[in-house]
Amino acid sequence: MTHQTVQIEEVCFSNPNHAEALVQLLNEYASSPGGGGCALSDFARSQLASELGKRAHAHALLAWVGGCPAGLIVAFEGFSTFQCRPLLNIHDVIVSEAYRGQGLSKRLFEEAEAMARRLGCCKLTLEVLDGNQIAKKAYASMGFSGYELDPQFGKALFWEKKL
Repeated sequence: MTHQTVQIEEVCFSNPNHAEALVQLLNEYASSPGGGGCALSDFARSQLASELGKRAHAHALLAWVGGCPAGLIVAFEGFSTFQCRPLLNIHDVIVSEAYRGQGLSKRLFEEAEAMARRLGCCKLTLEVLDGNQIAKKAYASMGFSGYELDPQFGKALFWEKKL
């Protein structure tokens, strides 16, 4: 494969090119088995960028390879009560299948960490499916680990209640 220029930039949710790339990449992820195997709804595809833009603590990074959207991180600022500082939760990580194995996720995470430092965050957090061994290995190589306060109580679990 010939060397192509990689550019990573912060998403401007009102930029039509950014909005289109965001939806394209999230839809690819949602449609995959790891993303649930169901494409985004028409509503989500048409409203996602504008709804994210309404949230002051929503952040996203796009990776472009040769001008094509290749990777995405969507993150939300939260708050650590124990540290009394913000944190940045990585909510979605997508590298388009055609661009996997080229180090894009590492580059995106480096930019996410730099963003978190600019925001004064005390940590980065993320969730990962237990069976996603590739992602778990990648995250561990970047310094992430399971969260626990006291080994007696075990690692934190991510639960949900659908509304």
